[in-house]
Amino acid sequence: MANESAQLNVLISGGFSGAYERLLPEFTRTSGIEVTTGSGASQGTGPQTIAAQLARGVAADVVILSREGLNELIAAKRIAAGTDVDLAQVPLGVAVRAGTPTPDVSTVGAFKKILLTARTVAIPASTSGIWLTTELFPRLGVAEKINVKATPRGSDAAGLVAAGGADVAVLPVSEILYAIGVDCAGSIAPQIQFVQVFSAAVVAGAAAIEDSKRLIAFLASARAAEAIRNSGMEPLATSS
Repeated sequence: MANESAQLNVLISGGFSGAYERLLPEFTRTSGIEVTTGSGASQGTGPQTIAAQLARGVAADVVILSREGLNELIAAKRIAAGTDVDLAQVPLGVAVRAGTPTPDVSTVGAFKKILLTARTVAIPASTSGIWLTTELFPRLGVAEKINVKATPRGSDAAGLVAAGGADVAVLPVSEILYAIGVDCAGSIAPQIQFVQVFSAAVVAGAAAIEDSKRLIAFLASARAAEAIRNSGMEPLATSS
């Protein structure tokens, strides 16, 4: 049983945040471990990426971010060996301003039309946005034809749509469902889909290694599966 002074510091990106915020109170209640949570982007070049925060000494015991971002941290020796766990996966979807007509996004042609008719398309500057700008938009032949606004995090992209600064945003479905002022028009077509995996790991040099592993095990447990599904994600780990 953790003592009353047990404390963890977590850095998390947006994709898993909806499920995490639903699950954290139960973990705190059942474990006696207090958790302080900070946020950051999984990938990118800005000062608020999780990698940049770790590099400048921001305290963190556990990180939760895209598998691509975690692999970069593992390569940089920022992660305690063997502690990484894939928690959930989520497809990309399209966000529109709440209360506006919901467009069809289910086919490649329909999605391409949405991109070409939008005044501005908002995307995260992190993992999914990197893939969209380097892979999908060029493949669809729209990279030079659309006005793309990259925001530090997916919640910022959704917020831009809610405020009227962009017509649509393309980001993980879990971030759309978690955002205020937007509706989810659906997932983009399977042929052009990028299913993102979100993972957790213990940071190298963490002071509370066992408590960190306990949090990750809870997030990977069968009891966490319902909250993960309700946040628009599919659980990948179902430890008891």
